Amino acid sequence: MIVRQAMPHVAEEGIKMAREIAILKRAKISQAQQYMILAVLGASLFLGATLALVMHFTTQISFNANVISEEDKAIAAYSNTIKQIGICTKPAGDVYTLEELKKCRPNSIEISRVPNTLRANIMNSMAANAALNSVPKEDSTSCVNPKTNKNYTYNEMQNLYNDAKDDEEMVAAAELIQHCSALRVIPDALPAFKNEEALLASLNKIFILSDWEPNSLSPSGTATVAPFGTNLNSLSVRLSVEADSATTTRVLSNIERSIREFNIERATIEWGGDDSLILQAQATAYFMDESTLSETTKTIRPKGVK
Repeated sequence: MIVRQAMPHVAEEGIKMAREIAILKRAKISQAQQYMILAVLGASLFLGATLALVMHFTTQISFNANVISEEDKAIAAYSNTIKQIGICTKPAGDVYTLEELKKCRPNSIEISRVPNTLRANIMNSMAANAALNSVPKEDSTSCVNPKTNKNYTYNEMQNLYNDAKDDEEMVAAAELIQHCSALRVIPDALPAFKNEEALLASLNKIFILSDWEPNSLSPSGTATVAPFGTNLNSLSVRLSVEADSATTTRVLSNIERSIREFNIERATIEWGGDDSLILQAQATAYFMDESTLSETTKTIRPKGVK
C-alpha cells in the first residue's frame, strides 16, 4: 500500500520538474533571441555609422582634392605668366617654389637670362627696331650721351644696361631705353587709351611742320570699336584746311608720313580762287584698350552645397 501511494507523488514531482525545465529553456531561448536582436541592432547601428562616416570622409577627400587641383592650376597659371613675361629666370621645375620667388629680383635680371620672353622681345627686338628708331627724336637732354654729345644709340644704352653694377643703375638704364630708344615711338603710333588732347597735339605738330596754322581744330566726339579688332578703338576727327595748293599738299603729305595713323575716310576739295584750296575731311585715328592682367576668383563648394 505504501508503494502504491508514493507513485502518484513521484509522477507529480517529475511533471513539475519537466515544466520548470521547459520554462527555463524557453527563458534561455527568449534571452538568446533578445541578445541576437540586440547584436543585430548594434551591428546595424555600427554599419550605418560606418557608412555615414565613409560618405562624409569620401566627400571631404573629394572636396579637398578638388581644392588642391584648382590651387595647382592657379600656381601653374601664375608661374606661366611670370615665365612668359620674363620677371624671373626659369624655375628648376614646372612651377616656381616659394624660395625661388623670394630670391627673384626683376631689376637685377639680365635680358640674356630670360630669352624668348616678352621682356626680352621688347628690349632686344622692338627697342632696337631700325624702322621705328628712324623716327626723329624730340630734343631732350636726357637722351644725349655726355661722352659723345649726341643722342644715345641703342647699343650704347644696351651696354649701360649690361654693365650696370647695381639695381639702381640697371633701372636707370632700362628707363633710358624706354624713353630714348625705338620704344618711345610705340605709344605715339598707337596709344593705349583715349586721349583727344594728344590726338589734337599730333595734328597740330603736323600743321606746324607744314608751315600752316589752322583756324580751328576739334575732334568729332565719337569713338567706336573698330570692326577688325575687339581691343582696337577708333576716334574721329574733322580736318579743315584752307591755304594755297603747295601748303595743302604739304599738310596731306605730312599726315601720310605721320607715325600715328590718320585714316581719311571722306574729303572734299574746293577751288577758292587765287591758287587757294579748301579741304574738308573726316579722318579716323586709333587707340588700343589698355593691357592689364586680370585675376579671376573661383569658389569651390562640396557637392550638393549651393
